[in-house]
Amino acid sequence: MQAQDSPHAAPTSTDKADHGYEKQLKPRHIRMIAIGGSIGTGLFLGAGGRLAAGGPSLAIVYALCGLFAFLMVRALGELTIHRPSSGAFVSYAREFMGEKGAYVTGWLFFLDWCTTVMADITAVALYMHFWSFFSTVPQWVIALIALAIVFCMNMLSVKFFGEFEFWFAMIKVAAIVGFMLIAVFFIATGHTVAGHTPGPQLITDNGGFFPKGLAPMVTLALGVVFAFGGTEMVGVAAGEAKDAEKIMPGAVNSMMWRIALFYVGSVVLFTMLMPWTAYSKGESPFVTFFSAIGIQNAGTIMNLVVLTAALSSLNAGLYATGRTLRSMAVAGSAPAFAARLNRNKVPYGGIVITSALGLIGVMINYVWPSQAFDIVMNLAGIGIAGTWMSIMVSHWIFVNKAKQGLYERPKYRLFWAPWTNLATIIFLVSVIIMMWFADDIGKPTIGLFCIIALIMVGGWYVVRNKIDATVLESSFLDGALPADEEKAER
Repeated sequence: MQAQDSPHAAPTSTDKADHGYEKQLKPRHIRMIAIGGSIGTGLFLGAGGRLAAGGPSLAIVYALCGLFAFLMVRALGELTIHRPSSGAFVSYAREFMGEKGAYVTGWLFFLDWCTTVMADITAVALYMHFWSFFSTVPQWVIALIALAIVFCMNMLSVKFFGEFEFWFAMIKVAAIVGFMLIAVFFIATGHTVAGHTPGPQLITDNGGFFPKGLAPMVTLALGVVFAFGGTEMVGVAAGEAKDAEKIMPGAVNSMMWRIALFYVGSVVLFTMLMPWTAYSKGESPFVTFFSAIGIQNAGTIMNLVVLTAALSSLNAGLYATGRTLRSMAVAGSAPAFAARLNRNKVPYGGIVITSALGLIGVMINYVWPSQAFDIVMNLAGIGIAGTWMSIMVSHWIFVNKAKQGLYERPKYRLFWAPWTNLATIIFLVSVIIMMWFADDIGKPTIGLFCIIALIMVGGWYVVRNKIDATVLESSFLDGALPADEEKAER
């Protein structure tokens, strides 16, 4: 039998870290998690500042970064069909790169999402300050309350998580579709927006697609990678899904048109409704537009939507890091506390750890309220890029082993591998390098990441002799937990 032509790849191994979870996520949950994962704070809040910095060229940056995000998720989708796992890319790194690869992947992903949690609570605080009633409440207080609420939501069963994310995603999609319909109406009818007649001339009359040259496209790339952070979430959710092999291809394939429609389409519409200079860093571009057209309470309604987007991202971040830390803890490369499940089969240990580090975000909001979002966003961007590279490397090794006849690739696969793997890795490395030259925050962020990397190296030498090499087994006959994990769950 040809390894390359197998219609379905049967799982060849089982990860003990998946033991104890209940597969309660339904197909509609997975589909909406896939949609919601690609629509978050980066679009609803970050797009305003990026439009102000780069103008209409932001649409091109979204398209380019979106292409590589799609390649990454396509590779992850193939690995997920090969073997669904809540440990996702950590579990795949363990299978194809060994425990050292799993260690690096897991902690990079944790860096990504614990800093994203900080960015999300910052976004919630900024959104709440839209209303004058909350303007006197310190930013850090609102951030703390948001973290506490979402922490409690995550302590419920995975079924409740799926329902929360389903409706969060529905609200986000409905809001963007509603905006697009209204935008097209204004452009088609010529109704003025803040004294401007909508249309392509607002792009050409204000410097074209590159009003500040090509340089802003380079500096915006890492922030846009951050905007697409969360697309990999569907791989984690697949481990607790029913019939993941059947629903993953559709969920992944739909991502490309979502990026084109929601991100690229929204930016083009924004710049055709008002000059790109009308948008600002401190306000969602959706709120800017709806406030400008004078629809009563439209700005307030849209602010509620973008608030929902931030809470959705925060909710997903705690969900994913809890599962990832548990996968690492069972192997011995993360604190044993992270392996614990509560009676709802939720890995509360990992969620507690992430939430505790989220308090650092509360402190950042207290000390540097004006720069909090940028600082943590850049650091999260590095973590996202590192996680995506790990996925592409794991998939590359999987493809090579399949060519040797050691694995069977599923029918659903990343096209043109391993060349698409190589192109994605080169792109992500380039984005991180360009960050050094991007802005005043770029150099300190990379410097801080280097310190974190040194800590990770030191951590490996601490845990390497504690690694359980039997976590990934060829079979799981009795369903028993290893003794140390059994204790941790009690």
